[in-house]
Parts: sequence; structure tokens; C-alpha cells
Amino acid sequence: MKEKTDRTDAGVIVGRFQVPHLHEAHLELIRSVRERHPITVIVLGLSPTLVTRNNPLDFESRKQMILDAFPDVTVLFLKDVPDDADWSRKLDQILHDAYPTATFTLYGGRASFVSLYTGKHRTVEMEREQELFVSGTELRREASRRAKASADFRAGVVFAAFNQYPKCFPTVDVAIYNADGTKLLLARKPHEKEHRFFGGFADPGSPSFEADARREVQEECGVEISDPIYVGSALIDDWRYRNEVDKIKTLLFRATYLSGRPEAADDIAEARWFEVKALTPEHFVAAHRPLWALLQKA
Repeated sequence: MKEKTDRTDAGVIVGRFQVPHLHEAHLELIRSVRERHPITVIVLGLSPTLVTRNNPLDFESRKQMILDAFPDVTVLFLKDVPDDADWSRKLDQILHDAYPTATFTLYGGRASFVSLYTGKHRTVEMEREQELFVSGTELRREASRRAKASADFRAGVVFAAFNQYPKCFPTVDVAIYNADGTKLLLARKPHEKEHRFFGGFADPGSPSFEADARREVQEECGVEISDPIYVGSALIDDWRYRNEVDKIKTLLFRATYLSGRPEAADDIAEARWFEVKALTPEHFVAAHRPLWALLQKA
């Protein structure tokens, strides 16, 4: 049920407040709700992800930011769930648990939770909410551009690094054969003696790993290949991540050369054909020897 206004016991602001500090629009919104109700509650959305661009801050950081400016406000959290009706029920439940006898009015904007809320409390759409979202995005972007010379800033960076799930970075590598399968096109990077398969990191925006494989081949040697066929996967002993918790795992594909003159590009120094029967593990950089072994088993 949606109404223009309602003098209930508690005014509830539902939002994320994923900003390094409260700006004037936030302050105006909270002050406006406090003037209308004896109780002000702020419910912060809690993402299942950790330290992302849209949700970089944990609950406690945001809670303390709000309480520093408004110590009399109640700050609660609500975990994100995929179903809007379930989310609405959970929101109603945490409000009831906090204030069992109170009546509530929920405040949001046209681009917020209001249009999706299916619970029992009254809602009010506030025009300022859209501006809050835009401003919050800009504040995060601005904060990401500046490193501050303070112990607190450095401690915050360390906190963020440790409060993430360990990550596995997916890459793709491609074994490119000639038409009869007797030759293999390999790459060599600058300052390396051994060769490797063409490949690189998967693109979050690409439709598939196969598309990533095609893109990497085109960028690194400029040739067209057949549809990549999946061979297997392996943990890569990449020197950059050797001492890190995060690791790289690659998906190995095989494909047939179709057209184009192989020319080294991007971060590749050489693109060269090898007779398959003459290749040994020693021809490959150490990180790609497990991939050569996978090919032998395929």
C-alpha cells in the first residue's frame, strides 16, 4: 500500500549508503524523516558479495558513519535475497522484531525498493532518492581516484583486502593447429626463451569462454581460428600470484588455423609454428607445461 504521507510511530529509510561519507542529500533525507516520526530506522541492504564497486563497504562501517551524524537513529541490516516477496517479508520481520508495537512508514524513491515491496507497511516515494543514487555512485568513483596519506586510509585498504572471499581468476589458452594437425602455433613473450599457448584473462562482459579464446588469438597474433573445442583446465603457477591466496585457473581449448598471417601483437614478441612431433615439455614455459600434458591426453 502506497500513500503520500503518514504519521506513524517510525519512519524507515531503506537504502545502501555505500559512500565514504554522508553528503547533503543524505543528511536532508534523514533529517526530513526524523522530523516526521518519533522513531527513525535506517535499514541497510547487505550484499552477499564482499568489497565490490557497487558494494565496497561492510555493514559496520556504514552503521558507524550514520551514527556519527545521527546517534539517535536505529540502524539495521537486511540481507539481499533473489525474491522480492521474500525480501519484503524479511524487512517486515526485522522491523517488528526491533519495535514490536510500532507502526511504520517506509521511505524510498522511484528507482528504489518501493515499486517491488509487497509487505504490509505504508510506503512513501521521495523525489530526492534518485539523486542520492547518482551522487553515491559519483562519490565512490571520486574516492577510488585518491590515495590518502594516513594510517586510517592504509588500514582501510588492508581491511578491504582481508575481507574478501579468495578469488580464482579465469583465463583461456588456445592450442592452434594447422589443418592436418602436424603443426602447432605458439607464442613467446619478451624476455622469455620458451614458448606458450596464446591466451589471456577472460573478459567479464564476453558471452562465453570460447569468445574469450577467439578474442585473445585475434589480439595476440591476428589469425582466424575454427570454433574452439574445450580440452581441460589447470591451475596455473603464475609468478604474480605464487605467494597470494588468489590464484589463476585456465581453460585450455584447441582450434584449427583458418586464415591470416600470424604476426606477434599485444604483449607477444613472437608467433611461430612448431612441428608437433618435435615438441617436448622443455619447449614451454613452466606455467604452460601442464597444458601441454593435457593436450597429450586429449
